Amino acid sequence: MLKYAADSLVYRVLGIKQGTMLGEALNFFLYDTMKVFLLLTVIIFVVAIIRSFFPPERARKLLRHRREYVGNFLAACLGIVTPFCSCSAIPLFIGFVEAGLPLGVTFSFLIASPTVNEVALVMLWGLFGWRIALLYTATGVILAFFGGIIIGKLKLEHLVEDYIYQIKIGECEASVPTWKERFSYARAYTKDILKRVWLFVLIGIGIGAWIHGYVPMDLVLRYAGPGNPFAVIVAVLVGIPLYSNAAGAIPIVQALVEKGLPMGTALAFMMSIVAISTPELIILRKVIKPKLIAIFVGIVSVSIIIIGYLFNMIL
Repeated sequence: MLKYAADSLVYRVLGIKQGTMLGEALNFFLYDTMKVFLLLTVIIFVVAIIRSFFPPERARKLLRHRREYVGNFLAACLGIVTPFCSCSAIPLFIGFVEAGLPLGVTFSFLIASPTVNEVALVMLWGLFGWRIALLYTATGVILAFFGGIIIGKLKLEHLVEDYIYQIKIGECEASVPTWKERFSYARAYTKDILKRVWLFVLIGIGIGAWIHGYVPMDLVLRYAGPGNPFAVIVAVLVGIPLYSNAAGAIPIVQALVEKGLPMGTALAFMMSIVAISTPELIILRKVIKPKLIAIFVGIVSVSIIIIGYLFNMIL
């Protein structure tokens, strides 16, 4: 239905000839815009309902006193449904440290939260199928699990800012919201998130449409195709300084894959954009020292590169 609407508008209403670069680019833009915003609206609303069952205090209680490896795994899983964003990074970090969680467990959460983005998960499902979506989720959880374990084994607690250990957060029992309150929260949250991401989505779709319509396939394959053994490394290094969210990055990934970019290289590019963004690193600097930030970035970057090569081998 959406594809028919895009085709009708571009080729019939606007009269653009089918098969031309402009027609292909504009069709991609209109179709993906309708599809992505429909997916986003439904996904964000459902995720908001799920998230209402996992307030920060419940996450702290669930992880407290867990054994190291169990704690790392649970923290990675919680990171999927409790996204790491600029408004929650500092209080969650402080709350986890104050609750006595090991630093490695805390970082398993911090790695999983942006990497296994729930919006990216469902959009990947819709665009590439459930196998790619589940593989993306599994590798993200594995990355967060082992990344947190490595940071925990390095004993880097001294690289957390001293004031964090001096903060004491009191226990509070949050009231259980009614279903009416959950739906009200979900509507408000969906509206707020769409306001925050709509521009990034349109920019991402616009770039994807340009790649789809105007970038020659042989150019993509020459520099980032399977013939270049360093393609994954280059993709990650290019993605790290970029700032976007998953909703904006996925249309670009879709266009690159359609041009022949290997799935592992494309997903490594997306994960590097989402997992290691400049604003999140700036926020983290408020609670941890530069050396720990560098270690965090290094571990995540190397892990994403490994995952990219593994994806290319098995897909």
